Amino acid sequence: MHRLTADDIPAYEDLPVIERLGYPHAWDVFGADDHLGTLNYLTPDVVAAALSEASRGVVVALNLPIDQPAPPLFGREPTKHDFFTHDRNTWDDRLDAYFPQGSSQWDGFRHVRAREFGFFGGVTADPSQDKSWLGIDVWARRGIVGRGVLLDVAAYLLRSGDELRCDAERAITPELLREVASEQGVEVRHGDLLLVRTGWPRKYAQLTGERRTELAEAPAFPGLHAGEETARLLWNWRVSALITDVPAVEPVPGDPAVGSLHRRLLPLLGIPLGELFDLEGLSDRCQEYGRYTFLFTSAPVNLPGGCGSPANALAIF
Repeated sequence: MHRLTADDIPAYEDLPVIERLGYPHAWDVFGADDHLGTLNYLTPDVVAAALSEASRGVVVALNLPIDQPAPPLFGREPTKHDFFTHDRNTWDDRLDAYFPQGSSQWDGFRHVRAREFGFFGGVTADPSQDKSWLGIDVWARRGIVGRGVLLDVAAYLLRSGDELRCDAERAITPELLREVASEQGVEVRHGDLLLVRTGWPRKYAQLTGERRTELAEAPAFPGLHAGEETARLLWNWRVSALITDVPAVEPVPGDPAVGSLHRRLLPLLGIPLGELFDLEGLSDRCQEYGRYTFLFTSAPVNLPGGCGSPANALAIF
């Protein structure tokens, strides 16, 4: 891990640009052969400072059941969960057709590439042929721990008479994120894990089975605006990761003219992305306590060369 302070990090405007893409990249910021990207911000001093957030001893799990959403999205198969017995006293179970990124999950650096320019750091090796680069196992070996900050967009909009639908494309702008942070009285600090709540899982669960099937076949979801200003805000806020409760972080199906937030953040800026986290209980606790910061922990699975992982995440007050 590279010990970086906020003063060591160039502003978004000062990053080099891949001209054929028109997107800035941070491939040289964290040193050669880096596998962590902005997780490098989670230095021992940043983690130690975050421990003070856990003063109440209240734990909130942030994970959906692994069989949710149902039916699965983006062409994935349903997980098959079987039980079997070794003898009359010992039972075991087995998962088949299990997609580590099918429910609450991390997008790792092998999930999305920037066209022919490669994955984060410019790595062009095929993940199926070379497991030695950028696998989720690198994150698993260090864990993800730091100060979490919730921007409760759903609660903010509801107070203003607005509401995000779970089955329609809508962009959450950088301006809206700033408004929510200001209204909540929180400052996003160097190294924070930024969580953005839309209320998607709760609303999706209330849809009819027929409507959920339609969404699986023709997805339409809200998310963070996919344009450059969102990438600029997140980079200049120095977040160590972006975590959401929506299926794809950005709006679906998206606008090719705006571009891809996944491409901007994962392979180019090295910002890890969390999707489909369950933030409903977290929202309740934040509103109850009148604070939107907490200790955040996540233990990705140690899957060598993996493209992603279940979240295994907790918030601790």
